[in-house]
Amino acid sequence: MPTTDTTPPALRPYLTPAHEQLWAEAEKFAADHVVPCVPRMEAAPHKVERELPRLLAERGWFGVTIPQQYGGMAAGHVAKTVLIHRLAVVSAATAAILQATLIPVGALHHWGTVEQKQTWLPKVADGTVLVSIAVTEPDAGGHIGGIETVAEPAGDEWVITGEKIHIGNSHIAGLHVVVARTAPSGVAASQSLTAFLVENHREGLTVAAHRARLGLHGFSAGRLILNRVRIPRANVLGEVGQGLSVAQSSSILYGRPNLTAISLGIHEALVETTARFLSNRPRYDGYLSEQPVVQDRLGEMQGRLQTALTTAYGAVHLLDNRVACDNLLIGAKHTGHQLAAQSAQDAMELHGAHALDADYELQRLFRDIQHTYPPAGTGEFQRIHLAKTALGTAPRQWSEHFAAESTWSEPTPAPASA
Repeated sequence: MPTTDTTPPALRPYLTPAHEQLWAEAEKFAADHVVPCVPRMEAAPHKVERELPRLLAERGWFGVTIPQQYGGMAAGHVAKTVLIHRLAVVSAATAAILQATLIPVGALHHWGTVEQKQTWLPKVADGTVLVSIAVTEPDAGGHIGGIETVAEPAGDEWVITGEKIHIGNSHIAGLHVVVARTAPSGVAASQSLTAFLVENHREGLTVAAHRARLGLHGFSAGRLILNRVRIPRANVLGEVGQGLSVAQSSSILYGRPNLTAISLGIHEALVETTARFLSNRPRYDGYLSEQPVVQDRLGEMQGRLQTALTTAYGAVHLLDNRVACDNLLIGAKHTGHQLAAQSAQDAMELHGAHALDADYELQRLFRDIQHTYPPAGTGEFQRIHLAKTALGTAPRQWSEHFAAESTWSEPTPAPASA
């Protein structure tokens, strides 16, 4: 089996030959297909990218964590991290397209009925249907307990009314996992919310027009408006009242490591871009890279990257091997963004005024890293959870809860398709 010599030595404990093959395939895909699209995506922030999702689907990568019985790769979380990481080095927006569907896929995998899995997971695996997860709201933001979208029973149906925002892949998804309130106000969030599968063609569902964002140009993260949308009772994901558990488990096991991988890819690109600039910038009969004060700053960036790298892969390696690791996944998301954001600031300062050029890569990286802070919990939220871990008061670990599932992905993935 071919391998690649581009994988860092620090990752040898975590990567199998199959992972290394996937690493090489992802890099080749990025070079052949993503790099040519980046200028077009950056020049058209008001447009949703549709060609790259199609190419990702052809590779079967939306099914990276889907069990083989449903047509997926069953490759696990390390493999998922490899794909998102290598794509994010070239384009965080492309990596975001991939990761945004993998979060609700996790929800379907862990909470879906046999019929729901048989209906939807093969379609995700072959790329004919992408999925979004709709939790965040205009007023409640990421505060799940403050959700105002309401679902009411009506005979053999549920009727859903409300709005959701910042929904990844909102404009290209054919199915949405929507979390809504199904109990009166005053009932605890752990019992008052329910997750629903809402097909994109349902009457009353509107996807608001795409709006340009600070970064991640080409990635769709829009608004869903649900005006008395009727769905059958069979579209309940999990049980009535389990919506909080569906959202939290998907966020911790999929959302946080996915965003960690995006931060890691941006971080790597920041270091590479800065090192290249400094090595080619003449100064004092030499180059900026030869100045000790500059090397000190660049060395700090490299050290941060190395820390983020091992933290990210170490956490998902434990997840694949069925070890309780929620706190490590949460810590990796927090640390990964924080370190990358610090390196982004250093990169801007080391470039001087050149960093401000609109057509220079660094500006895109600086804008894109801002998008890995709020989703799946802000830094403050991550630190509160980590504090509870230190105090011994952390809630249940979803990684431990699902470890006994017979459908859990194997830690050694099958070879990726050609």
